[in-house]
Amino acid sequence: MTQQHIPRRQALRSAAVGFGSLAFSALCHQAQANDNGLAPFHFAPRAKRVIFMFMKGGPSQVDTFDYKPLLQRDDGKTLPFAKPRVQFAPTGNLLGSPWRFRQYGESGIHVSDLFPHVAQCVDDICFLNSVHGTNAAHGGAALKLHTGSDNFVRPSMGAWVSYGLGTENSNLPSFITICPTLAHGGRNNWGSAFLPARNQGIPLGVASQPATSAAVRYIANSKWSAAAQRVQLDLLKETNERHLQQNAHESALEARIQSYELAFRMQTEMPRLQDLSLETQETQELYGLHDKMTENFARQCLMARRFAEAGVRFIQVTHSDAFVQWDQHGDLRKGHSKNALEVDRPIAALLKDLKRRGLLEDTLVLWGGEFGRTPTAQGTTDGRDHNPEGFTMWMAGAGVRGGLRYGATDDYGYYAQDNPMHIHDVHATLLHLMGMDHQRLTFRYAGRDFRLTDVAGKVHDGILA
Repeated sequence: MTQQHIPRRQALRSAAVGFGSLAFSALCHQAQANDNGLAPFHFAPRAKRVIFMFMKGGPSQVDTFDYKPLLQRDDGKTLPFAKPRVQFAPTGNLLGSPWRFRQYGESGIHVSDLFPHVAQCVDDICFLNSVHGTNAAHGGAALKLHTGSDNFVRPSMGAWVSYGLGTENSNLPSFITICPTLAHGGRNNWGSAFLPARNQGIPLGVASQPATSAAVRYIANSKWSAAAQRVQLDLLKETNERHLQQNAHESALEARIQSYELAFRMQTEMPRLQDLSLETQETQELYGLHDKMTENFARQCLMARRFAEAGVRFIQVTHSDAFVQWDQHGDLRKGHSKNALEVDRPIAALLKDLKRRGLLEDTLVLWGGEFGRTPTAQGTTDGRDHNPEGFTMWMAGAGVRGGLRYGATDDYGYYAQDNPMHIHDVHATLLHLMGMDHQRLTFRYAGRDFRLTDVAGKVHDGILA
């Protein structure tokens, strides 16, 4: 028997059920099920929300969180095994890290002098030292990290989380990205692609501008009262819904109706959340809000904590400039030193602040770039090339074992070797911690079921608490 797909809007009209009569029912079911028909949790979640700190450009794993004594010993020597068949650019001999590594915490994990503040939090962090990807170019690698695909437009991981779980706070977006980069994939890195448009990330500011510009503009309406705005919005909604009933497949219009409603509701909470002056002086100092070097990223991290506390499901903060930030093909010492100085204190502050507020118990923090860097020198002896073959990301918080180094690269930090963790595995594990089975979180589009992990991905139980 041939089954005919009836659009949801058409079904509603045929059943003579209008938007008004469904409103209360929709509110009742919002926290229980989504349009995909799945229960929001496939199993008990460990995390309610995610904060993703994206280090654009590719931090060097062997200069930050992946200590390699043999690399230090053999500085200047030839790499004793073959380099990847596909490389972004030629590199020379081994280059030892210019930074000293020290052991921290009860776990005794080595961290370089680039991150003295984050080092104080190692017992809460699970370092994923065996992450690997498939693309050595910024654009493809950034898309792979954000969407699971480096050559097609696919929904971002924030959009998948939003689609699967919805929002904890109907007055706020479920997915916010603060100061995102417009380079290397741009809005596709926080877009929803074929998922409902309401699941896309809401960008606040851009990477090429100071974080002081990262705010929802015109959030306060001094001209019209809330009651007057409600009358205007109801009229607009009625007009749009009348048009929508005649054009059932216009999902963009449906999303626009929802965005108007959300924008109206955001007026009740967003002005307060954006006002960082409401934080205590001690908290502002903790993040480094008044330090010229840390102010920009501190503002992002503090906003992320406030959004997480208010019920935003997925928050991303990005450390980048107009193009790339951590991409030191040369001037490694100068570039990585500056970058780490800008983010180290705010990152540690975010972890400590979440922990003391009891939020780290159900907030998953993810840190990393689109790839790592080679242990071999590029050009002079002060640069490293792109390296997707093996690099470090880390997780902290809900459901993750702290004080753990999971997986390993080879003795020089080039290839993922022990418990290799592909980007698909990172996504699968993240969704698992959110209570979702990555194989069951699907969306049917163009005749097939799609998911964040494509046809791969596995959960790495070894990092679970």
